[in-house]
Amino acid sequence: MMNCELLATCSALGYLEGDTYHKEPDCLESVKDLIRYLRHEDETRDVRQQLGAAQILQSDLLPILTQYRQDKALFDAVIRLMVNLTQPALLCFGSVPKEPSFRHHFLQVLAYLQAYKEAFASEKAFSVLSETLYELLQLGWEERQEEDNLLIERILLLVRNVLHVPADLDQEKRIDDDASVHDQLLWAIHLSGLDDLLLFLASSPTEQQWSLHVLEIISLMFRDQKPEQLAGVGQGRLAQERSTDVAELEVLRQREMAEKKTRALQRGSRHSRFGGSYIVQGLKSIGERDLIFHKGLHNLRNYSSDLGKQPRRVPKRRRAAREVSIQRRSALNVRLFLRDFCSEFLENCYNRLMGLVKDNLLREKTQQHDETYYMWALAFFMAFNRAASFQPGLVSETLSVRTFHFIEQNLTNYYEMMLTDRKEAVSWARRMHLALKAYQELLATVNEMDVSPDEAVRESSRIIKNNIFYVMEYRELFLALFRKFDERCQPRSFLIDLVETTHLFLKMLERFCRSRGNLVVQNKRKKRKKKKKPIASGNVSYSPGELESLWPSLAEQLQCYAQDPELSLDSMVPFDAASEVPVEEQRAEAMVWIQDCLLAGQAPQALTLLRSAREVWPEGDVFGSQDISPEEEIQLLKQILCAPLPRQHGPEERGAEEEEEEEEEEEELQVVQVSEKEFNFLDYLKCFASSTVIRAYMLLLRSYQQNSAHTNHCIVKMLHRLAHDLKMEALLFQLSLFCLFNRLLSDPAAGAYKELVTFAKYILGKFFALAAVNQKAFVELLFWKNTSVVREMTEGYGSLDGGSSSRKPPVWSQEEEAQLQELYFAHKDVEGQDVVDTILAHLKTASRTRKQVIHHLVRLGLADSVKDFKRKGTHIVLWTEDQELELQRLFEEFQDSDDILGNIMKNITAKRSRARIVDKLLALGLVAERRELYKKRRKKLAPSGLPNGEESLKDVCQEDLEEEENLSEEESEEKEEDSEAEQTPQGSSVLSAENLEKSLHQEGFSAPLLWLQNCLIQVASDREEDGCSQAVPLVPLTEENEEAMENEQFQQLLRKLGVRPPASEQETFWRIPAKLSPTQLRRLAASLSQPEEEEKLQPELDPKAPGEQGPEEEHQKEHRAQALRALLLARKKKAGPVSPAEAKTAGGKEQLKVAPKKRQLLDSDEEQEENEDRSKAAELGAPGIQRKKRFQIEDEDESD
Repeated sequence: MMNCELLATCSALGYLEGDTYHKEPDCLESVKDLIRYLRHEDETRDVRQQLGAAQILQSDLLPILTQYRQDKALFDAVIRLMVNLTQPALLCFGSVPKEPSFRHHFLQVLAYLQAYKEAFASEKAFSVLSETLYELLQLGWEERQEEDNLLIERILLLVRNVLHVPADLDQEKRIDDDASVHDQLLWAIHLSGLDDLLLFLASSPTEQQWSLHVLEIISLMFRDQKPEQLAGVGQGRLAQERSTDVAELEVLRQREMAEKKTRALQRGSRHSRFGGSYIVQGLKSIGERDLIFHKGLHNLRNYSSDLGKQPRRVPKRRRAAREVSIQRRSALNVRLFLRDFCSEFLENCYNRLMGLVKDNLLREKTQQHDETYYMWALAFFMAFNRAASFQPGLVSETLSVRTFHFIEQNLTNYYEMMLTDRKEAVSWARRMHLALKAYQELLATVNEMDVSPDEAVRESSRIIKNNIFYVMEYRELFLALFRKFDERCQPRSFLIDLVETTHLFLKMLERFCRSRGNLVVQNKRKKRKKKKKPIASGNVSYSPGELESLWPSLAEQLQCYAQDPELSLDSMVPFDAASEVPVEEQRAEAMVWIQDCLLAGQAPQALTLLRSAREVWPEGDVFGSQDISPEEEIQLLKQILCAPLPRQHGPEERGAEEEEEEEEEEEELQVVQVSEKEFNFLDYLKCFASSTVIRAYMLLLRSYQQNSAHTNHCIVKMLHRLAHDLKMEALLFQLSLFCLFNRLLSDPAAGAYKELVTFAKYILGKFFALAAVNQKAFVELLFWKNTSVVREMTEGYGSLDGGSSSRKPPVWSQEEEAQLQELYFAHKDVEGQDVVDTILAHLKTASRTRKQVIHHLVRLGLADSVKDFKRKGTHIVLWTEDQELELQRLFEEFQDSDDILGNIMKNITAKRSRARIVDKLLALGLVAERRELYKKRRKKLAPSGLPNGEESLKDVCQEDLEEEENLSEEESEEKEEDSEAEQTPQGSSVLSAENLEKSLHQEGFSAPLLWLQNCLIQVASDREEDGCSQAVPLVPLTEENEEAMENEQFQQLLRKLGVRPPASEQETFWRIPAKLSPTQLRRLAASLSQPEEEEKLQPELDPKAPGEQGPEEEHQKEHRAQALRALLLARKKKAGPVSPAEAKTAGGKEQLKVAPKKRQLLDSDEEQEENEDRSKAAELGAPGIQRKKRFQIEDEDESD
């Protein structure tokens, strides 16, 4: 039933009397109401279905369109309504629904669209559209209004929608050379002159905005056509077509004669009602007796145990993909019109239109997947040009190395998306098929250029082939497509095109190698970067006396080598630009590395490292100035030797979880090494000697009767290359292939497949010759084989191991097996550790690899499979388009921050490792090199009171240690979203901002600092009163404060305090973030006190003094006093050696006095281990700033 409102609206349109349509006075308003109803239809598209059932378009809209063209407002409204009604069903529902009820609605809408298409197949409607479009295109740009452009676009969309409707083959039942509905539509377009307008839009430089619309309409016009057939229309039948038809008729005749002969043999001379029963000896039935056959003897040959059985139903997810595109031969007049259209398009429009579309695609001015129309047009028109009269100049725009790269890039992208996006794998496979067709046509055109009589054309072909064959990605593309071929997603036509394209590529490559003699190609190899392990001597503590006794011998060696200024600077590089480790940490590691070389007695290496580090980090003269003398270099090395440098934990102190994380990082740290090598065609051909490739070829060979002669030739040629050229006939010794050969040889029409028959006999002869020597060859038929198995079959089993006896693992003795079992049972149920790593650590015998231990555990029956011991690998996920856009947005947002990479990792939706994000930023071209992503640090002012830059050296170490702690706290903040994790970086920012504050006081920014302190206190008070918090801008009202806000050091101080800079162009002022609590804000304000106040506070640091005040003030003052004591102790250690009494007193003052009960409940085991390690480092002389930071953190915990 039709909705009453819809019925009333449709009745108000008008009525048709004969051929004349009489519109009602409210016709325009009724059309607008229908547009409004369509805008608010439900998900079942009920309004669309009701209008389709009422045939509104056929009975009302088309007559209004043809008879009331002068009424501009009504004409525009009708065009809008028709564009909406003819919208493709896939766009209405998003995709083909899987639910039965929605699928029914989808099919119903599709049926109405097919009725619309049939109604449009008339010259009258397209004549009105073409005349209107012609009048609009006559207007110049200065005369054309916005409404005119909208009407042009709607007319093009209406033509696109009508052409897009798929044909109903079951209802039409058209044969070749008959006019289908689509042909009638094309003929109406031709008669109306709309095809000439399309050519004008494609060639006019002033109508560039309609290029993609035109290309889409043209692709839909030629949807069912073959370019080779169109090119030969009107020229009579070609000799190749006649020979193909004769061969097909001969095959059919031979099969018919074979069937007649079989029927004649089955027909007995005497009719009998009793066929008889026979016992088949040697063939068992269900029981133990011989099989009883109840039919005639002539049927015994076709007997099978599967006769009468119900065929097994194949699940939907395992069914082969169906062919989507169906090609047919249109009526002759339609083909002649399309041929002329193609010729004119190539001569006048192709190069300009394809260049314009390519530019829009590269600039991302198009919609999603619009590149498929570009690839279709490239494949179709280049094939037409090649088949008609080959003129390379007509397709010069798409005949370049850049086009090859563009197609290969899209093909690889579709291939990767098909593997990752499994729900839309079929759609990605179709797009991949389009890209493969375009790639095939590019190769075919270049191959055709080789035989051109023009020398310039042949030279262009040689240049293109030289570039293609040089790059490794073009050579490995076909291997990747074969290895990941999936018949559930990719149809048989894709496999045919893949086989034929591979055949063409190999033929061109082989011919190119023969003509060149030697070919140099690019080779890429992935090399894993192993992390540098710390030297063992770095974990051993040395007393000052031992270091003094060690120095004289080192000084003698350094005196000899210091006179050489070019001491092998390139042999030891302390900086790795590809590493994830920040520059500051690498600088600290370089310092430790120099110290380890000195402790190990390697004076030349230490001097080389010092000079290399000076070249890498010249700022701050940390490794000495550029004009340093040899004597000063030796003194600097002595200071490094005696300095208490912070060290990483040794390998023996790491837990099992940290080892697993390091192994995952090692897997990610891969460097692609690009080199050149001389190309060998047979070595490249060996890459195809794989079971996955042969399976794909055998799958296509099964349908040899439906394949074309060229397809069968491509299959046989590849198999012949593997068997004969590579001498790997045993690679094809497979039972399923032999069954196929048996069917081929018993085919009555086998004479039509002479090449296949010859190859089958060749392989069978090689197999029986091998079986006479190796009886196990019959068993090998059951398995797919690789190259090593083929070699063992032909040369003898064990031949591979005999050539390399050193690779054999040592034999396990009974004692070793007993120890292995004991260790396995002792550690198999322990959680949090890898049982195989534990066994390897405790084995007392010869060194064993992890693989040997796992295989022997399986051999002993202690484990079911090797898969039980798999480690957690990195799960590499490809980047989607939305994730790339998100990464670009985050980079643009944080590119002016101090830590670009850290902010991106905190805010990105799909969590990935640092290496993956850095690689993607480099691939997108957002950064030129990795060092642009390193965390920016301020330069500390080096005190002038200490000689030889000793304090600056320790400052660098303290800064690097503090950087490591901040990084660890940032990682914990990502994992835990509690208040403690948010407060920890704030405490560290208070400590690191102290030097900045002093320098700002010296430069005269005391008033702005006081203003900033008052702002923090005021915001803290407001947040305590309101109970809620939001970001508060810092608005400077005086010129002095404005100058301070523009000062670089003042901005650095704001960042250290946690104040956020303007996030976008819409924000002007810095803002105090909402996440800072009132307690944190007051603590930050207290850290901005004047230096004079701190000096007054220091004499009053007595533990008994705070007792006179309130308990909260006492608590805060006590911890602040402890923090200042730690800072004073650190400064004393920088200034010079400390007496034992002073060190003892300072050590006693530094000890924690807070009860650790609450802290132990909050801390995890890992934090306790870190505290122990840090306390050990402090005992060895680590800088005091670390202990000061721990006091500040615990102060925050207690205050909370």
